[in-house]
Amino acid sequence: MSKKILILGGDGMLGHDLVAAFSDYQLTTWSSTDLDITNGVAVRAKVTALKPDIIINAAAYTNVDGAEKEKDLATTVNGTAVAYLADIAHQLAIPLVHFSTDYVFEGTDKHGYIEDAATKPVNAYGHSKEVGEKLLQERHDKFYLIRTSWLYGKAPQKGKPRGLNFVETMLSLAQQGREIKVVNDQFGKPTFTHDLAQATRKLVEDQAPFGIYHLVNEGVCSWYDFAKKIFEIKGIDVNLHPIGSKDYPLPTPRSKYSILINTKTEQLRSWEKALRDYLKQ
Repeated sequence: MSKKILILGGDGMLGHDLVAAFSDYQLTTWSSTDLDITNGVAVRAKVTALKPDIIINAAAYTNVDGAEKEKDLATTVNGTAVAYLADIAHQLAIPLVHFSTDYVFEGTDKHGYIEDAATKPVNAYGHSKEVGEKLLQERHDKFYLIRTSWLYGKAPQKGKPRGLNFVETMLSLAQQGREIKVVNDQFGKPTFTHDLAQATRKLVEDQAPFGIYHLVNEGVCSWYDFAKKIFEIKGIDVNLHPIGSKDYPLPTPRSKYSILINTKTEQLRSWEKALRDYLKQ
C-alpha cells in the first residue's frame, strides 16, 4: 500500500492489532516514549515532519478507577491531547481515526445507544473521553470517531493493573481454584481487538463518510454471561456465581447498560464467535 499511516499507541492492546491490520501499508508506530501526545509543540513538529496520510490514535489513559484519582492526567491524555492531534490533522488535511468508549453514556437505557445519542458520562474516565470527542469534532472535519466496549485482546493492556483483560483474569482465577463471583446486572458487548482493528481498516479503505461509528462485536451479555461462556468454551469446571453490583463495590460508578448500537456500517460478528477464536489462539 502506498499510504503512509501513523499509529499512536501501537504498543497497547488495541494498537497491537491495529499494527497487524495495517501491516501492508507504509506504517509508522509511535509509543509514548516516541511521542508525548500531551505536548502540543512536539506533536506538531514530529507529525509535520513525518507527513502521514492518516493518523490513527489508539493512545489513551485507560485505567477507569485510576481516573477518579488522576482526573487532570486522564483529561489531558484523553481530551487535550486529542485537540493537538485534531489540529495537526486539520492543518495537513488528513483523516484522524480516534477511539472512544461506551463510558461516554449514562448507561441507563436498556435499549442501548446509537451513534448520535446524547453523551452523559457517570465517571471521570467517561468525562475525559467525552472531552476528547468534543474537541475532535470542534477542531477537525475529517475524522472517524470510533466508540467500542469491553475490549479484550492478545497484547497486554497498557496502564491497567496486571495488564490482564477480563478473559485472562477469569482464566487466571480459575487456575487458582477459587470461587469466582461476577456481576450479573451490568450489560454490554464484549469486543475482540482483532475484530475492531479489521473493522477500522475496512472503514478507512472504504472511505466511509466521516463521523461517529460504533464498532463492537454483536450480542448483549452481562459480565457473568461473558465469564460463563469463557469457561464453557474452555471446558473448565469452575465455582462461578452471579452477584449484583451492590455486592461488588468499586471505587468508580459503572454503567448498567453499556450497549452500543451500530446503525451506520456492517455489523461485526457475534461476541461468542469472536471469543471462540480468541481462546483458540
